[in-house]
Amino acid sequence: MTTKEYINEAEESLLHTYNRYQIVLEKGDGVYLYDTDGKKYLDFASGIAVFAFGYNNKEYNDGLKSQIDKLIHTSNLFYNVPASTAACRLKKLSGMDRVFFTNSGTEAIEGAVKTVRKYGFNKDGRNDHEIIAMKNSFHGRSMGSLSVTGNAHYQDPFKPLIGGVKFAEFNNLESVKELITDRTCGIILEPVQGEGGVFPGDEEFIKGIRKLCDENDILLVFDEIQCGMGRTGKMFAHEYYGVKPDVLTLAKALGCGFPVGAFLTNEKAAVLLPGDHGTTYGGNPLACAAVNKVLDLFENTDVLSNVNNVSTYLDEKLQNLVDDFDFVKSYRGKGLLKGLVIDESVKANEIILKALDEGLIVISASGNVLRMVPPLVITRENIDEMYEKLNNVLKTFN
Repeated sequence: MTTKEYINEAEESLLHTYNRYQIVLEKGDGVYLYDTDGKKYLDFASGIAVFAFGYNNKEYNDGLKSQIDKLIHTSNLFYNVPASTAACRLKKLSGMDRVFFTNSGTEAIEGAVKTVRKYGFNKDGRNDHEIIAMKNSFHGRSMGSLSVTGNAHYQDPFKPLIGGVKFAEFNNLESVKELITDRTCGIILEPVQGEGGVFPGDEEFIKGIRKLCDENDILLVFDEIQCGMGRTGKMFAHEYYGVKPDVLTLAKALGCGFPVGAFLTNEKAAVLLPGDHGTTYGGNPLACAAVNKVLDLFENTDVLSNVNNVSTYLDEKLQNLVDDFDFVKSYRGKGLLKGLVIDESVKANEIILKALDEGLIVISASGNVLRMVPPLVITRENIDEMYEKLNNVLKTFN
């Protein structure tokens, strides 16, 4: 079949919930992807911050193949070895106390929302508790996660959503204080907002939120689905701020391509009991074998040092683009989660389309931002290649 035939077949069969770019990706190797026409792309999206160790990683692939031959699924009516092992390792790595495996990031958020609501209920038996979330945030598209996503564009067609959610300004501590009442049971935020435009949290803000939660007996939820698992140069982004959450959500690079997520709690927040929450596939042996192999790769490679090394070099190259093009206004982010802010006179999606022609994959974020979330194993040479390709594209808009 030709590329056009593949696309036409997909458009006739799939629900049209994505405006997909007009290429059909067939395989990947390292930090490169290849389409069905054999064209090579330098990938600075990594499946939206998923493929931390790049494509076709032999150790990762062999780990999954080995588990497939043993056991794929049992349900949570039974224990399985990979899930137990992965949970213990995540506890040790994060300093949290309990782990619940999900199938995705949005499911991890659903579990976190239920956790804070149950915590509030346990305190006083009331069912009118409230959650404070952040404007410009993104937590997923299921009804619960959508309810705490601070973007009307995503929410409006699906209202009414779950009630009892208020929205504060990210990096504005006073706006949070104004919303706290005796009914507030949880505060949820991304330490680095990703989809919302790549905004890192200010240290004073993150620490202030932790203090407010401690003073008012409120659970603090950090959504690190995108910014966690080494993306910022530390295993978890909240490590930059010297605070810990009561609930931590993970996904994306947790499985490096295999669909798996998790929410982790401390003992205080471990309030869900048998019957309160469940999943058929969550924590299955194959998914948790993927998690274990990802954790092996983090332990056995110097990938975090690489992130910190190459991200500094990436900053230099992004600053060069800011200096050279008037419509490139600034860049921001942490580690290998970066956003290049483009003036509204040039549409980010037009740049993305031309970058594909050049053999470069980048994606967008809110606010006319080019988002760069490459595999954590990229090299300076890869950054040079990205810079050359993107520079060529930007020149066409001068």
